[in-house]
Amino acid sequence: MSGSREAILERVRVAAAADADSRAYPDLPRQYRQHGNLSEQERVALMIERLREYDAEVTECAPKQLTYTIAALIEKSGKRHMVAPPGVPRDWLAPGCEWRIDHGLTHGEIEHSQGVITAATRAIAESGTIVLHHGETEGRRVVTLLPDWHLCVLRASQVVESLPEYFASCGTAPVLATFISGPSATADIEMTRIKGVHGPRFLSVVLVRDDLEPGEDRSGEA
Repeated sequence: MSGSREAILERVRVAAAADADSRAYPDLPRQYRQHGNLSEQERVALMIERLREYDAEVTECAPKQLTYTIAALIEKSGKRHMVAPPGVPRDWLAPGCEWRIDHGLTHGEIEHSQGVITAATRAIAESGTIVLHHGETEGRRVVTLLPDWHLCVLRASQVVESLPEYFASCGTAPVLATFISGPSATADIEMTRIKGVHGPRFLSVVLVRDDLEPGEDRSGEA
């Protein structure tokens, strides 16, 4: 077995080296679609549709309503022990909760919290995927995996249509990225759907839209 494995790996190394020598990465042909054609409103509508198909909760709000919306969702959830990354704005930390700011929390402390609030870096409408690059407002990956509920603040301006557009928007590749497509769920074992195996069982998204006026409700449009 070890001889066969080494033979296969050697073939891969030779092929990779030959390809690298013969063609620079920027010169590789890219015949796939690299740019979408949806308007911002259409991208946002598609993103909302995909999120809801994944059983995520989506709440739209105007920028001035963000603090109130976050507080209302936390109150509705009944969660009272929450985790937040160190860079999250302090007005996101709703009163009535015991907040643990992640300045090196242990895995046990994070796991025993009821939820986490974070921002996001990008979102991909075609797949309904939220992308975290784990900066100061998104925190360590572990804080978005262990709590049972993830409350994520996403801005409409962060939504792109396709995966190639996401990579183009990054400039340089991020050191670490997490792609979230709805709450954690799997049906790998006997085709029984189980939630929470790889991350939070529940995902709530606050979608902040500059085109909304305070008090305007478009929840029935998507």
